[in-house]
Amino acid sequence: MSYLVICLIIMAGTTYLIRVAPIAFFQKKIENLWVQDFFYYIPFCVLAAMTFPDVIYSTTPSGDLSPHFLSAILAAQVALISAWKEKGLVLVAFLAVLTAIAVELVLKYMVSF
Repeated sequence: MSYLVICLIIMAGTTYLIRVAPIAFFQKKIENLWVQDFFYYIPFCVLAAMTFPDVIYSTTPSGDLSPHFLSAILAAQVALISAWKEKGLVLVAFLAVLTAIAVELVLKYMVSF
């Protein structure tokens, strides 16, 4: 079998296992509030853990930590603040991208002098 088919089988099995395991192990409703909160927030934590490194390195060319790193950090801060203030997803993304572009332009202008 090819490497791609093996990877697809592993991903399908993992996805299936994650969805079936709670049904198989928990026969009745979970009463513990801590466990309920844990299961509620797990998808958000996993998504944040997978997304955050890409956010930091999104504006760096070829992975080096140049001044572009600053634009990614500031854009992430703007996104977090606007999300904290319960702005919409499209507005949060737009403000983050606008911040990254503005910081990049300012850095490019400052370097040219």
